[in-house]
Amino acid sequence: MKKISRWAVAGMTLFVAAAAWAQPAYPTKPITLVLGFPPGGGADSVGRVYANALSKILQQPVVVENKPGAGSTIAAGQVAKAKPDGYTLYLGNASVMGSDTALYNVSYTPDDFMPVARLTVSPMILIASKKSGISSVADLLEKARKAPGTINVASSGNGVITHLGAVEFMELSKTQLMHIPFKGGAAATQSVAAGDTDVSFATAPSARSAIDTGKAIGLGITSAEPSALIPQYQPISQLGLPGYGIANWWGIFTPKGTPPEIVDVLFKASNEVLQDADVKKNFATVYEEVAPSKSVEDFTRFARTEGEQGLRLAKLSRETAN
Repeated sequence: MKKISRWAVAGMTLFVAAAAWAQPAYPTKPITLVLGFPPGGGADSVGRVYANALSKILQQPVVVENKPGAGSTIAAGQVAKAKPDGYTLYLGNASVMGSDTALYNVSYTPDDFMPVARLTVSPMILIASKKSGISSVADLLEKARKAPGTINVASSGNGVITHLGAVEFMELSKTQLMHIPFKGGAAATQSVAAGDTDVSFATAPSARSAIDTGKAIGLGITSAEPSALIPQYQPISQLGLPGYGIANWWGIFTPKGTPPEIVDVLFKASNEVLQDADVKKNFATVYEEVAPSKSVEDFTRFARTEGEQGLRLAKLSRETAN
């Protein structure tokens, strides 16, 4: 009986090993990268460069799906409910880690997402319409203090980074701006260029498109330190508002429950994407600096810390912005 038992155990071991070996490697079909913003803005620029490079590394198509609306929460909600198999990814930032839950009636929490890898960081550019008569940060501060609520600020949606940048500005300067949310950065900055809104804390690609029309001007950048990618603009903190500092970043998320081995594949592939010279060059043209995470755990800690700051500003925005 002992001899038979040993053979049975050996046979079972071989069966399990064969079954594991037969499992297809990830990925075996196209992957969808969901974006919460329309084409033409900062998220779209980052998403398409990343998707193209990732598809070459993983040898599968990576399809970008733009799902704008409700401050990117429509897209986030779609991903939160997706099957956690690595075939639905989300390009997100601090919003999905905190501020969404404060400003929207969403069906998800930060715990419904698994942070995978940080891709880029970038300061935003504070722009003003030439029709507004605002020509500098000091000018904006003076006008806003003299006439609270009369200067409007366009954003790409409630609770997203372009909105929270304005909230941080209002908190530190003790001013009140009228918030006008749009469905994306491109639409927000177009409104500034047209003179329909006065200012916007815009992602750099969106800001550049408005500035290039000649109908908007850049006043300063939102990061606490100067940017090598945008050397022509000084930090707002050095232009009349000490202590101001907020930057945008983009990272990859998957639905909760995605197997660790798939997350690991995506993390390693994402970091490989960021090492590509052409990717770095393409990101730099839209003012995005590659910022790889040391590990999945490292990015998770970063994303949650940023989410807590975003949540604080989102709660504050109920008092300081419309």
